[in-house]
Amino acid sequence: MNRFEVLTLFPEVFSALDSGIIKKAVDNGLFKVNLTQIRDFSTDKHHKTDDYSFGGGAGMIMTPGPIHDAITHVDGNHECKRIYMSPRGVPFTQKLVKELSEEENVLILCGSYEGVDQRVIDLDIDLEISIGDYILTSGELPALVLINAVARYIPGVLGSSESTTEESFSENLLEYPQYTRPQNFMGLEVPAVLTSGDHEKVRKWRYEQALEITKRVRPDLLDKEK
Repeated sequence: MNRFEVLTLFPEVFSALDSGIIKKAVDNGLFKVNLTQIRDFSTDKHHKTDDYSFGGGAGMIMTPGPIHDAITHVDGNHECKRIYMSPRGVPFTQKLVKELSEEENVLILCGSYEGVDQRVIDLDIDLEISIGDYILTSGELPALVLINAVARYIPGVLGSSESTTEESFSENLLEYPQYTRPQNFMGLEVPAVLTSGDHEKVRKWRYEQALEITKRVRPDLLDKEK
């Protein structure tokens, strides 16, 4: 992964990237996040980027011209995997996260209002992605989720490679419970197996705990193994 190209009407939302692990990774040159203001490509004297929907309906639709021109400007040779964050997109799963982390460059289109003109999706977008079965006011927060999840798989971003192998969804299982010091907290003890020094017993306990939690909370994940 070399860079994320983000097309947005609200670049200020991405100030969330200016802290924590992601900021450190960007500062260390592990990848880039470039923000492009779609409004800059509007030919309207008021820099308008939306209009009424043909056929009627509530809300406004983002017009195709500024989006298409912005995409052409930042990715004229189609070197990026072009993604539109959309409630009707494919689910954003850990498997898809890993696949995207192997792309050289990713372009993310953040929609607003009631969505974007279908023609720009047909012409310029490779994949629509949804982060869940709910609606947000715009695509900036989903884009932040995508960047954060994918960046974790870029070599050097996390301190340990095990951080992405021993976690929720790595084997269609949710993560096992974690404990640290103190060994006794308000009368609750760390499970004895974790302080036994027996690595095989610890491994088995963690697997059994992950399986039990998954059965209780997300049994659908176990169905995916069948």
